[in-house]
Amino acid sequence: MKYVLTGSIGNITKPLATKLIAAGHKVTIISSNESRKEEIETIGATAAFGNVLDEPFLSDVFQGADAVYLMIPPTFSVSDWLGYQKEVAENFVTAIKKSGVKNIVQLSSIGAHIGDGAGPIDGLSYLEKRINSVDNIDVVKLRPSYFYTNFYTMIDMIKQAGILGSNIGDYKDKLVLTHPKDIADVAAKHLLALDFQGQKIEYVSSDVRTFSEIVKVLGDAIGKPELPWICFSDEDNLQGLLKAGLPEVFAKSYTQMGKSIREGLIQEYYFSQNEQPQGIVKLEDFAKEFAQVYNH
Repeated sequence: MKYVLTGSIGNITKPLATKLIAAGHKVTIISSNESRKEEIETIGATAAFGNVLDEPFLSDVFQGADAVYLMIPPTFSVSDWLGYQKEVAENFVTAIKKSGVKNIVQLSSIGAHIGDGAGPIDGLSYLEKRINSVDNIDVVKLRPSYFYTNFYTMIDMIKQAGILGSNIGDYKDKLVLTHPKDIADVAAKHLLALDFQGQKIEYVSSDVRTFSEIVKVLGDAIGKPELPWICFSDEDNLQGLLKAGLPEVFAKSYTQMGKSIREGLIQEYYFSQNEQPQGIVKLEDFAKEFAQVYNH
């Protein structure tokens, strides 16, 4: 089969492509960065260089594909993040219709059921809804939770202030966690089997832990067993992100997402449906990866 994957050679797309290629299939990876050509070709994929804001390019690359994997690539170069996400979503929908591709795996997110007020998740929710409008396709919308890898952005905080924290919750609160490798495993399973029909939603998670557990496990892994977890106010979180150099539109969006997690909105549907972690990468496993990055 022929697969087209968005997401360049990132933490999900690369292991996903590797699994599909190992199964004997042809994989084309869309990337906007031509310096990734060698890395893409080294794993046995074909590189298609272009921009997800270029609808004719997407329509051409999707042509003849048995299935596509859709994700909205992150970017810090736009002033209107939601506007960018919506434009990419519209291009994906048009490309699906023009190319006639029938099988879609979309990377969405926990909290996409909200639709508004979940920060960067709002654009993924928009893409879910737009895909709903396309007839005669089979889609599985993957809703992973908070990425373990987000904790990498807090390493400087640990080294400079001796704390770990955000506005996403307090010690006793639970956080649903997902490793990119577990997302790639689920996406590969569905793409290889094409075992989905109609419009399907599937949550992807690796572990569920309280912040007190998270800070203890990560702290132990880096030799800081007394590392505290601090729940920031929304304003302090916003100012911290701005001081770290994050553009205002993104700082506000991430702060909004954190507020919605803390207030239980983003994770409410996951818990109400009694979803359970099915991924294999538990917090203790990620802690070893975290320590390697911390000590690098």
